[in-house]
Amino acid sequence: MEQHRTRPPQYRQRRDAPLPAQAGRSASVGPQKGAPPARRPAPLPARSGRRLPNPRLTGLGSGLFCGAAMFVLACLDELLFGASPALYGVLFLPVCALTALWVRRGDLVSAPVVVPIAFAFGLLPLVGGGGGLSGRLMGLVTALATQAGWLYGGTLVAGVISTVRKARQMTRRAAWRRSQAAASRRGAAPATTPASRSAGQLG
Repeated sequence: MEQHRTRPPQYRQRRDAPLPAQAGRSASVGPQKGAPPARRPAPLPARSGRRLPNPRLTGLGSGLFCGAAMFVLACLDELLFGASPALYGVLFLPVCALTALWVRRGDLVSAPVVVPIAFAFGLLPLVGGGGGLSGRLMGLVTALATQAGWLYGGTLVAGVISTVRKARQMTRRAAWRRSQAAASRRGAAPATTPASRSAGQLG
């Protein structure tokens, strides 16, 4: 007797079920036509402010800056105001402040030293030139004696600013050392980033 072969039942796919290729294609398609477009983040506004100049001068550079500034101011004082010692003394104070602010941290001690020298150097165009070199020297000594208040005031300004900057440097260095000690006690490796190195060295 012949045995009828039985075929395994074939499952027909439903007509409404999407094919695998069509399903992947529909998934790759973006949002539908009716959906609103995605909003792009608004660009950040550009900063319009400018940073103030903040140079870092060495001890010699701060002396050259202060001396050159006072000499130029003295020449302008003689040209425009007839050599007014009071105006020269007033202009000496902001120059001392800038010298103490712009000198680098390793040369803070030099700021109160160079400002009196720059004050005396700047007085040369203002003193009388009668009597040759000896007369000019006597005029310089007289001007220093009469303008001693401005000289001491400018030196005090430079000294106070340098002292404040030195104290801040020592405070930051002490805080950096405490953070390094705390990290070593916790067993973590101490921070060796450039920022931490600069904080330990320069404050």
